[in-house]
Amino acid sequence: MFTGIIEEMGKIQGIQKRASSAILSVQASEIMQDIHLGDSIAVNGVCLTVTSVSPKGFTSDVMHETLSRSSFGNLRIGSPVNLERAMPANGRFGGHIVSGHIDGTGTVSNIRRDDNAVWYTIKTPLPILRYIIEKGSIAIDGISLTVARVHKDGFSVSIIPHTLSLTTLSSRGVGDSVNLENDCIGKYVERLMGKESQNNNITVGFLAKHGF
Repeated sequence: MFTGIIEEMGKIQGIQKRASSAILSVQASEIMQDIHLGDSIAVNGVCLTVTSVSPKGFTSDVMHETLSRSSFGNLRIGSPVNLERAMPANGRFGGHIVSGHIDGTGTVSNIRRDDNAVWYTIKTPLPILRYIIEKGSIAIDGISLTVARVHKDGFSVSIIPHTLSLTTLSSRGVGDSVNLENDCIGKYVERLMGKESQNNNITVGFLAKHGF
């Protein structure tokens, strides 16, 4: 599990492409102080397993499912990437629950400056947009952000200078693809309120009665 608080911007050092998969080599420094084989690292919001470690970075296998759902197909040698290690059990929860299992991608449709902040509008597929609410949480390329506006075909977030300086958002432009992960709570609630609820008696009335 991750929190969406980016620890470091790394850089793609190598991409070994296979028929339907790939091996990524990622250059990193700060997070390498405590990285071991088998550890989970979120790379642009995608949970990857460390398969080899060196003093200057790590490698991870990327399977076909991940390539088809994410923006990894756009990565090139030298591309900056957001990095976050899995949350320690005794760590602070500064963002929101981020699984590293992205729901799909969106496209940057507008960028505008608003005093010290920068607004990003993301065009979003409807299956992802249905779980996005104003003032709710969204992970964009692994960054925990608050939804400021919801539109009929996307949403907007307002980014402070600190976040811009420490993440890859500063290098994103109109037309760029970004990884999106919805807040998992909405998806679980929908699942419980669906057909399965007929078997376990979970209804709107039941949730209201028990304080939900």
